[in-house]
Amino acid sequence: MIPLRDDIPSKKYPFVNTLLIFINIAVFLWEITLPSYIRENIFFKFGVLPYRFYNPSLLSSAILSLFTSMFLHGGWSHIIGNMIYLYIFGDNVEDAMGHFRYLLFYLFSGIVAGLVQVLFSVNPYIPAIGASGAIAGVLGAYIRFYPGARILTIAFWGFFIDFIYVPAFIYLGLWFILQLFSGFFSLIFLDLSGGIAWWAHIGGFVFGFMISKYFRKRYWYYYYF
Repeated sequence: MIPLRDDIPSKKYPFVNTLLIFINIAVFLWEITLPSYIRENIFFKFGVLPYRFYNPSLLSSAILSLFTSMFLHGGWSHIIGNMIYLYIFGDNVEDAMGHFRYLLFYLFSGIVAGLVQVLFSVNPYIPAIGASGAIAGVLGAYIRFYPGARILTIAFWGFFIDFIYVPAFIYLGLWFILQLFSGFFSLIFLDLSGGIAWWAHIGGFVFGFMISKYFRKRYWYYYYF
């Protein structure tokens, strides 16, 4: 199922979420103007490489990569998929937290997601890039704040397409279960991860769900169903 929108309008314009989307897209458009070998070098230099975290002389670049990796993407499907999720779910989480708190929450989620990926990485020499770990944190916050929100999705039933509303706790709950199974599958079968940092998704989501309540505005309310 592909999400299209939720049924909760933003109370205030999501300046930070819009800015994050703009930066990610701008960086990606810059990436695709570069020769492939330069892009690959950028991924290795600014992506999260687990082996750096075990080498004291490389620790400063390892820490920096936790930030820079969040704004790099490997292809059109990567950037489009991430930005769709950020656009749909990020504005409401920003509403609940406020602009500055949301920015801090987003960055912290990405950092934690990167560290979890380092811990569970089966190959310490493959760089992890993308905003999905930070966005997973946003999804974790969304399911805590708006479990009863309805997500309009495109559902594929064989050759038929349907548009249905799915409660957020079901849609995002199933999303998390998929990440969890895929993460354990990648550990059991080692390199058969499909090139996806499943553990960054898992770590970001759990962090977002557990910590988001501390970033929430004092007088915000929960959207129960």
